[in-house]
Amino acid sequence: MQTSAAGSKRLPDPARGFTLLELLVVVALIAVATAGVRFSLQGSADSALERDAERLANLLETARAQARANGSAVVWRAQSRGDSQGFVFEGLPPPGLPRDWLAASTRAAPGTAVTLGPEPLMAPRAVSLFSSTRPERQLWVVTDGLRPFRVQNTAQPVLP
Repeated sequence: MQTSAAGSKRLPDPARGFTLLELLVVVALIAVATAGVRFSLQGSADSALERDAERLANLLETARAQARANGSAVVWRAQSRGDSQGFVFEGLPPPGLPRDWLAASTRAAPGTAVTLGPEPLMAPRAVSLFSSTRPERQLWVVTDGLRPFRVQNTAQPVLP
């Protein structure tokens, strides 16, 4: 076994492991690579459909609250305007709520209409959303009539 005299440098020990700086550099590289993969996948059709579904659930709840506050019914309708798709909230005072999907590929089932308010309870409703680029992928914005609208993979309201 080698020993060193006082004041002399230590001999390198191959079993020492990694330094803290080396470990931090590796962790930083992994974090950068993970962030790059996440941002590259963020623009996919699935996440665009999920964003539109969450947004529609929030817009339907907003329209429901406005209908109750105004004491009049508001009707949400999916519509087609030429080659573009969108929706409309009928019965809201101007400027109303947004009328377009965030992603151009998002579509709602044709002829879908949902009447909101002014009563606090409504019949269970489900709105089907799909992507024109992947029609087999479908999300549902549903309510059981009492709880807020939520996004799920089935048309049947799932109780929490």
